[in-house]
Amino acid sequence: MEDTPGTDLPGVYEATDFLIRGNVPTNQLPETMREPLQVGKRVVVIGGGDTASDCLRTALRLGSEEVTCLYRRTEKEMPGGKKDRNMAREEGAKYRFLTQPVKFIAGADGKLAAVECIEMKLGEPDAKGRRKPVPVEASNFSIAADTAILALGYWPDPILGKTTPDLEVHDWGLITVKNKATGVTSREGVFSGGDCVTGPDLVVTAMVGGRKAGLAIDEYLKKK
Repeated sequence: MEDTPGTDLPGVYEATDFLIRGNVPTNQLPETMREPLQVGKRVVVIGGGDTASDCLRTALRLGSEEVTCLYRRTEKEMPGGKKDRNMAREEGAKYRFLTQPVKFIAGADGKLAAVECIEMKLGEPDAKGRRKPVPVEASNFSIAADTAILALGYWPDPILGKTTPDLEVHDWGLITVKNKATGVTSREGVFSGGDCVTGPDLVVTAMVGGRKAGLAIDEYLKKK
């Protein structure tokens, strides 16, 4: 998403930055994050996970009048929990599926004014059975928005598996662990946990994975 034109415009936020600044009292924030959020009346949230639901609800609570989630697949493929989506809907959030942003457009004041999107369709299943979203030709359209939030999740750099000998990785560069209770990987002396193993997930999940890996590392080093 960082390659999409206009992500550097005023009014475009990363989800983590938006959620922290939107929920934590200003006097408890680092000085670098104390600039007030400029949340507009028309907000789009891009993504389909639980973080996207959090952003939708936070924007509504901050006073936004029209809050819409854009997701490039159908609701069936959304990774986030249905319960969180239902709560977001109850608070007033809307969803637009099979929609992919391709450009963030500035207004006369240099700030975000609209998001150019393209309609998507699901192609044929790949070897793993997942249908890849494919752009529909000549289907571009624009959505008026003065705030956009990128809630796309963060995945491990796939280069890790390509440059680390004997380290097995799978979907989207996720590290394969031989034992979930210890986080032990295919490479001797290397342990892993958190989002590098599960993909974007809850902080508490990463904490549990890190604790298990830490205990296993301690036992491993004691035997050396």
